[in-house]
Amino acid sequence: MNTSPAAQHALRLLEESGLTSSHEPVDVALVSILLAEHYRLDGTLDRLATEKDDTFRLRTDAGDHLVKVSPPDEAEAVVDLQTAAMRFLERAAPQLPVQRVRPSLDGDDSVTVRLRDGRRRILRVFDFVSGPVLAQISPDTKQLARAGEMLGRIDVALKEFTHPADGRALVWDIRHFHQLTSLVQYTTDPEHRRLAREVFWNFDEAVVPKLSDLETQVIHGDFSPHNVVVDPHSDEHFVTGVIDFGDTVRSAVIFDPAVPMANLLGRTPEQPWRDACAFLAGYRTQRPIRDAELPLLPVAALARLTLRALLTNWRAERAPDRREYLLSHARDDWTNIERALAVSLNDVVAHLRESRYGQA
Repeated sequence: MNTSPAAQHALRLLEESGLTSSHEPVDVALVSILLAEHYRLDGTLDRLATEKDDTFRLRTDAGDHLVKVSPPDEAEAVVDLQTAAMRFLERAAPQLPVQRVRPSLDGDDSVTVRLRDGRRRILRVFDFVSGPVLAQISPDTKQLARAGEMLGRIDVALKEFTHPADGRALVWDIRHFHQLTSLVQYTTDPEHRRLAREVFWNFDEAVVPKLSDLETQVIHGDFSPHNVVVDPHSDEHFVTGVIDFGDTVRSAVIFDPAVPMANLLGRTPEQPWRDACAFLAGYRTQRPIRDAELPLLPVAALARLTLRALLTNWRAERAPDRREYLLSHARDDWTNIERALAVSLNDVVAHLRESRYGQA
């Protein structure tokens, strides 16, 4: 086992992010009892695959809801941060299609689940946002720009939001990427390790020296294609729902669009950056990016995609019950990293500067 200071730091970050704990499924019968007692909701609970928490679709005669129960080791303040961000957006920008929190009969945003060992978990109920997510369709560049526009509007709305827990340590926060080089050891393929080291080098050269100068605020943190509900047949109202604020954190603002850009890399093999550039063109119509920060975005997007690739097998081994879910989100990551690195990052930056809304 690697016991270097860098490896120990990475392990601490993983622990603080809740990724080293084994998953403990919550008792469905207990969830049903709490829903009836605190929300007067009764129906069928269908378990959904998620990263860490227990998530259910509750089907009732009056409509559906999403029920989330936080992991046993997730701090209550972190759960409150996620809920508070959603509540803030509901008040500050009610026109945005952000998933709504349903209050309990007592008017609370959550209910405490007390485990037999004394630990506590937090149960919350949300409106269920129906429809396909972005990952389930093949969006064109105009639709991707619409999605980018939505994230830009969310970041603008979140600018003044603060919370005592918003400075939490989160391994998915790209600002920590350069401190996670020890993860390379868990990748067995030599070519994959080479690609990872190239991305780490680019990040060290371009981003690390400027980390302290980047504009920061609370961001969504995971505006991935799996967290954006869409209407494929609508242009004006393409994004119909924004869900999952589980990675909300205070970080560099440019790292927010870098997440969906990472997910879009390589989708068109001949033009691996096309879709990412289209997304960013839409984003910039709502929230301009500083000239000095724009060149960092391609590197940040590559860092995010590399981080997911490095973490996937490591996590799949530790949580075999979620292996299929984890691998499904990272199936083509190394191929897409290779495709994206084959293009000069200087050329990508030049294209970002020239891109306009809806253009390829």
